[in-house]
Amino acid sequence: MTVLPSHRDQGIPLREFAQRRQRLIEQMAPDSIAIVSAAPERTRSRDTQHPYRQDSDFHYLTGFDEPHAVLALIPGREHGESVLFCKERDPAKELWDGLLLGPDGAVSTLGMDDAFPISDIDDILPGLIEGRSRVYYSIGRDAAFDTRVMEWVNSIRSKVRNGARPPGEFVALEHTLHDMRLFKSAAELKIMEQAAAISAEAHIRAMQRAHPGLREYQLEAELLHCFMDHGARSPAYPSIVGSGGNACILHYIENNGLLREGELVLIDAGCEYQGYAADITRTFPVTGKFSAEQKAVYEIVLAAQEAAIAAVKPENHWNQPHEAAVEVLCQGMLDLGLLQGSLEEVIEQGHYREYFMHRTGHWLGMDVHDVGDYKIGGAWRVLEPGMTLTVEPGLYINPHNDKVDERWRGIGVRIEDDVVVTGKGRRILTGDVPKQIDDIEALMSDG
Repeated sequence: MTVLPSHRDQGIPLREFAQRRQRLIEQMAPDSIAIVSAAPERTRSRDTQHPYRQDSDFHYLTGFDEPHAVLALIPGREHGESVLFCKERDPAKELWDGLLLGPDGAVSTLGMDDAFPISDIDDILPGLIEGRSRVYYSIGRDAAFDTRVMEWVNSIRSKVRNGARPPGEFVALEHTLHDMRLFKSAAELKIMEQAAAISAEAHIRAMQRAHPGLREYQLEAELLHCFMDHGARSPAYPSIVGSGGNACILHYIENNGLLREGELVLIDAGCEYQGYAADITRTFPVTGKFSAEQKAVYEIVLAAQEAAIAAVKPENHWNQPHEAAVEVLCQGMLDLGLLQGSLEEVIEQGHYREYFMHRTGHWLGMDVHDVGDYKIGGAWRVLEPGMTLTVEPGLYINPHNDKVDERWRGIGVRIEDDVVVTGKGRRILTGDVPKQIDDIEALMSDG
């Protein structure tokens, strides 16, 4: 079993952030500049803010989690290629809102080459852009900051007659940066293992706590308690706790239903730990014992997941795990009588999509649906070591589907694990949570 992290565990070493910046600079044109903004603060209601969460790209390059900050990467700049603009230290304000790093701290602590107060950015950044032919920037993610970037460029354009040289080309930063993020380092994988361990413990607690009469949000409370108890301050996404027919709603997050005897519970939940997400789904019976019908559907989904996981290995392409899962699911539905026809026919014509309507997985990392291309040049991307993904087939039989026998209606099952591609195959990060029927029933009996 994976060891849960302690509160003293460290995150990504600061030198790794500097190495990331250098790798990106080396892939940029020599007369260019990259501009990356911190995430804006967002109002929850009136004068109350949502808990702040840094932009993943910005955090990936800086390890800096304060708002109101901008990173500029400038290949070949004489006074340093990594420049950060951030809030100045102010003891009076820090008394209210907490300590700030400040420009001096950005250099001494984060390893930036240079740093300036964010209040001076309008005076300084246009001068750093001027003379650069290309700007690497993610247009469209923050409309307000897009406007500021164009204002800086236009201020340079207004001085062309005086010899100023504005940039002539904008290039999407994502193409290069997100390909870097797709391949996880050893330090990143260690943190993802810790996120997985915390999330696994939370799922186990929820299984052991479940019984008829509870509300779905009471199981959600078990998840959140376990997350925070181990240093993960938030879920990586809104937790799904769906019992009975609610398990057939893919993105069900109301979590206010009643757990009833004879029904299943589907929990899709994972924590965010030190900036990295876990994503686990388990389905189990409220009373700790699967019915014959629930067991039949569950075993199909489990076999599909096992087939898909086996297809996660170097040189296989992205879609092969999905294809493996679909084949097993379709054969299982034919065997149960949920589908009619030949295996080839139901796959080719997509008849299975009535019961399995989503993909079998997605990239996983700093974002739960992490960045990275799934196709290159129109072809599915080949899997390589360091890529991390989810494997999550499911079957969802709508409780109101009168085309199937009543005994199948309202059964929703999904099983999801986090898997990293290794040099020889794959490694499951989330294997601590039981998913074999006997193991689930034994765990819930002990609970």
